[in-house]
Amino acid sequence: MPLNPARSGPPPSDPGPGYATEFAETYDRWFAKPGVSGATVDALTALAGAGPVLELGIGTGRLALPLKARGIDVHGVDGSEGMVRRLRAKPGGADIPVTIGDFAEVPVDGSYTLVFLGGGTFFELPDQATQARCFANAAAHLAPGGLLVLDAHVPEALAAATGPEVVAEGDDHLVLCHRRLDPSTQRYRSHYVIQEDGRTRHLHVEFRYAGHGELDLMAGRAGLRLKERWGDWAGAPFTRDSAYHVSVYERP
Repeated sequence: MPLNPARSGPPPSDPGPGYATEFAETYDRWFAKPGVSGATVDALTALAGAGPVLELGIGTGRLALPLKARGIDVHGVDGSEGMVRRLRAKPGGADIPVTIGDFAEVPVDGSYTLVFLGGGTFFELPDQATQARCFANAAAHLAPGGLLVLDAHVPEALAAATGPEVVAEGDDHLVLCHRRLDPSTQRYRSHYVIQEDGRTRHLHVEFRYAGHGELDLMAGRAGLRLKERWGDWAGAPFTRDSAYHVSVYERP
């Protein structure tokens, strides 16, 4: 999941007061879109092999629970106790081992056939050094031939986007997202404006973006190599028109 500001140690960015708590309560309703989540779970199932698998930023279990339902042994790391409480409250959620901590450190034991991050979670890490450390620590927990998978916006597409994005809408609520980029620091801030229950709220979260070339370099320094890159979780080709990518790295 892309939102886990509470963690052991300093937070990766300043997401704003109440951010983790409020998103924990509403995350599934806003972000767990069946079509996107279903394609993601299908892709991860195909990549998981014999398992076990590890999700960095497991959150409320949007991906982990359906993977577990398919018979895959799933473990998780997350920094937000509020998110993990939501996971625990769901059927089967209490059976998934979760470590509370900084996912950049990958604070778990053992090795995995697949380590993955969904929903842009990787880019919550605040700088290149921390992102590179996450690559290295994840690679150290991969079995030979194991895979590290993450998804990302293409920075140029983010920069070209105009106007707010509708995240969720219904008869009683509307959630809009506006992203503001700072190319000088390779960061962007997602502003969420929520109209619900007769009141308006504003939450935000910051990300440190990186192009796929920089990601490939960090992966290479961690001993990984690019195996596949898709334009979305359904496996569409990654082309010059792609606004998004899913990158699959392999430990030789």
